[in-house]
Amino acid sequence: MNQVLVKLRKIGIIPVVVLDNAKDAEALGKELMKGGLPAAEVTFRTDAAEESIRIMEDKFPDMLVGAGTVLSVEQVKRATDAGAKFIVSPGFNPDVVRYCVSHDIPITPGIQTPTEIEMALDYGLTVVKFFPAEPAGGLKMIKALASPYPNTYFMPTGGISATNVREYLACNRIWACGGSWMVKKDMINSGNFDKIYSLVTEASGIVKEIRK
Repeated sequence: MNQVLVKLRKIGIIPVVVLDNAKDAEALGKELMKGGLPAAEVTFRTDAAEESIRIMEDKFPDMLVGAGTVLSVEQVKRATDAGAKFIVSPGFNPDVVRYCVSHDIPITPGIQTPTEIEMALDYGLTVVKFFPAEPAGGLKMIKALASPYPNTYFMPTGGISATNVREYLACNRIWACGGSWMVKKDMINSGNFDKIYSLVTEASGIVKEIRK
């Protein structure tokens, strides 16, 4: 198993971050590290993503920084050039998956169906993203999908919150959960890093509570 994926599982809850301004990357990274979730999936939804990854990687070398919402090989190259250690995509893009696998870049592609799981298995991937988790059937759907594929693990993202993350983490087929409730964009943009620290600390405590 790739060591980056092993570290993601140990962290348990991966903050999914949307940064409008790269100047907030260092302050956010500091709170994630202090709060006990030393990871960030920086989504490529804004122009600040690439520079934000670069800043976090530079300022916090012990932090596991990856790129999310990656839709093309070109974005993979930009993200990894900036220092991203893993790639997350919302769907299964064969070009993106093929490029990452051939260059030994950890990737968790988004899936919702058995067909997509089998596509992932064909590329040697055993950890996949289930997205959007809650709208697509949540933990009940994941358990149904997991049954025929005993060596596949899931990273649900979408609708995960402090109220349901315990249930997800308690399932032995959940590798880690992606969530944005502790790093909401409005809190970042308003500079409310004390609130972010509090929510991150709470989230890391949940991981320790469930995965003793």
